[in-house]
Amino acid sequence: MPDIKKIDFVLQPPHQRPFTADARYQPTQQPKPVVVFVHGFKGFKDWGHFNLLADYFACHGFFFIKLNLSHNGTSVANCSDVHDLEAFGKNNFCIELDDLDTLLNELTAPAAGVLPEQELNPDNIFLIGHSRGGGAVLAKAAEDARVKGLATWSAVSDFNMRWSPEVMAQWQQEGVQWIANARTGVQMPLYYQLVENYQANLHRLHLPKLVQQLQQPLLILHGEEDETLPVQMAHDLKTWKPDATLHLLPDTDHSYGGRHPYPEPQLPVAAQKAADLTIQFFRNHA
Repeated sequence: MPDIKKIDFVLQPPHQRPFTADARYQPTQQPKPVVVFVHGFKGFKDWGHFNLLADYFACHGFFFIKLNLSHNGTSVANCSDVHDLEAFGKNNFCIELDDLDTLLNELTAPAAGVLPEQELNPDNIFLIGHSRGGGAVLAKAAEDARVKGLATWSAVSDFNMRWSPEVMAQWQQEGVQWIANARTGVQMPLYYQLVENYQANLHRLHLPKLVQQLQQPLLILHGEEDETLPVQMAHDLKTWKPDATLHLLPDTDHSYGGRHPYPEPQLPVAAQKAADLTIQFFRNHA
């Protein structure tokens, strides 16, 4: 394997919790295209095979960054798993967009000075979003021309919460609903402010309209055996942006063969296929 350097760093968004991130790259003293990877709902940057994924992109000549969104339930003191349930419950879509903005600012106008400027090209920034993170990168690209292109991996096609009227009424009355973490069994809070944030910020968050307006090249990947988000969501994205590139991956689930923990030394086959398609797409548009 080529020499891969890793940098762990912390950024402080305005009026929010700080968040952790890491960058991986080959130290060549040459600027490289930047890839920012955004995890999904209940996810975190070191979940499963994500570290292998970061190394894989770095080996293929990218400056690869993955971050813990500030309210994903991790913390600066413990970024290895979800444990801060109060922070998780207070997350919303605009917070996630602002986290991405903080990271893009550091890439394009460094303030913290934590990244080697000679190793990255701030004019070639690409985003990858998995699951709900796919929705986040779609929304961010729609509002930020610094994003050169993007790829969604099994993305949501709409942030609109499709709970029943009964659930919504109870949620509003009680101020919180509880969802189970299938992996740990922990009950995790979702405060009603999530709904209020969405309804108050449709100009930033209504994905069907935003995707129609999207100017950057878009790659849509989705597993044909996705057990979490239906394949129709990928078709919806393609309908709204006909010039997008769509690949449906056979025998592929929502996590692209990954699980947590993931002890194997190689990427899952499906994850490597997704990575290869994404690498080629970004190279074509760098």
